[in-house]
Amino acid sequence: MEKIAFLGLGNMGAPMAHRLLAAGHPLTVWNRTPAKADALVADGAVLAATPAAAVRDADVVITMLADPQAALDVADAMIPALRPGVHWIDTSTVGPETVREVAARLPEGVPLIDAPVMGSTDRAATGELLILAGGDTAPVAEILGRLGTVTACGGPGTGAALKLVLINAMIGGVALVSETLRLAKSMGLPESLARESLAQGPLSGAVSRAYAKDALYAVSLAAKDVALATSALPGLPILTAVHETLTSRPDLATKDLSAIREHG
Repeated sequence: MEKIAFLGLGNMGAPMAHRLLAAGHPLTVWNRTPAKADALVADGAVLAATPAAAVRDADVVITMLADPQAALDVADAMIPALRPGVHWIDTSTVGPETVREVAARLPEGVPLIDAPVMGSTDRAATGELLILAGGDTAPVAEILGRLGTVTACGGPGTGAALKLVLINAMIGGVALVSETLRLAKSMGLPESLARESLAQGPLSGAVSRAYAKDALYAVSLAAKDVALATSALPGLPILTAVHETLTSRPDLATKDLSAIREHG
């Protein structure tokens, strides 16, 4: 079994790491807040004090980090300790530009697979994520298979690019559902009638996500993902408006995306 280093134990990273540990992989973990590793350590994982210490003996490195700056900071800390032949899988949502920047810093013989995921904490726990992979996944296919289903997107950076496309479609859909429900309420329509009618049309997936109860995809992370898209292509008026919606209520920043429907 490959030795795995897992860096980033937030709401998504922790359940993903638990699945790999349960499968029998020797697992070393690191997180900026060490206490978040307590449950994994109790189950047999080894806690490293630094990113470099975490990856030094690893065969495979997996990162799940919050944003581009966190990804770059961790990359700077761990790259000097990466051995030739180690495979790095980055499941963070950071956009193709950051993927290219990180890849350019890697030493010879250390391939990077950008493999951001679709799905929230519930699917992370059950191994049902949709993994959008850019690069050669063959050497790590078994490990990725423990986390979900892989969609091969092409060369490095293509997984990161497709993630921005899909996640922004979802976020924009939830924002649209939330706004149309407010419109329905203003005209005296029962929410249940509006919800059921919207769910029968092309927004059905966005309706179910707007009412999700077992997921945790923070509004602040959704805002970050929309910002990545609008930075990649300025002049997207709908997504720009969605970003304004997501950032207009700081009190909702740590709540799930469905909060924009509940509190909008």
